[in-house]
Amino acid sequence: MKNDEPTVGRRTVLRTAVFLGVAAASGLLTVGTEDGAPGAGPGGGSGPGAQSAAGVPGLREQALPERSFRLRPMTAYAPMRPAAVKPAVRTRPILELPAEAAASGGMVLTFDDGPDPRYTPAILDTLARHGVRAMFFVCGEMATENRDLLRRMVAEGHVIGNHTWTHPLIPGLSRPALVSEIGRTSEVVQQTVGEAPLWFRAPYGAWNRAAFEIGAELGMEPLAWTVDTLDWKEPGTPTIISRVLGGAAPGVIVLSHDAGGNRSQSVQAISSYLPQLLARGYRMTLPTLPPR
Repeated sequence: MKNDEPTVGRRTVLRTAVFLGVAAASGLLTVGTEDGAPGAGPGGGSGPGAQSAAGVPGLREQALPERSFRLRPMTAYAPMRPAAVKPAVRTRPILELPAEAAASGGMVLTFDDGPDPRYTPAILDTLARHGVRAMFFVCGEMATENRDLLRRMVAEGHVIGNHTWTHPLIPGLSRPALVSEIGRTSEVVQQTVGEAPLWFRAPYGAWNRAAFEIGAELGMEPLAWTVDTLDWKEPGTPTIISRVLGGAAPGVIVLSHDAGGNRSQSVQAISSYLPQLLARGYRMTLPTLPPR
């Protein structure tokens, strides 16, 4: 057995050398410095890593990628970009402008149920004539048939809000049905003008918990109103004018309609009350989104 000992020793050395070469080639072998990082001196020519590679062809060259990997950003562990911040789920809608907007005589004109090619263009014409912007809470079934009016609204600086697809009574809907009503309307607005609505209004002002939750999930704030013209009842143009002028005050939000029936009285009324409001010093403005 003594005659075999030198042979066994040589075999052990050879096996060790082969193992080191394979380990280095596959990246299994790392040599640590004092701080635990893979060691290599400047240019890879000094340090423990270079010394351990002596006599093992290719080991020094394979040790360099270990160091360069350490310097590369670890994208797999990098923090993800924060998701867009969604509005808090409210328990009641916004009813008026904040104090700073009200202090400067700000009011908001809003129009629901459209767009309707019979009435919306005339309302837009009046707003443009006086350099005023307003909000239009559109129904999806109307919006999808009148996309040119949506584009005109945005081009002239108005804000488009979501008023569901078919104008249903929300408390009578299942949650999936409400998701469809609101979601489809936001989708058609986004497809048409490039941005989804940031405001939502419940038909008939009939809110429930699901409406607040779904609206917030889609990135919208709930907006109601302060002054209701009741123009949908077609009470007569003078009555609509009287209700707007009588309810005018800093911070109020006025509700009118540009669709859903015969809105010729609404068209005539705005051409009268708008210049009067401006003459009284009121400033027609748009609401700003609350901090998120």
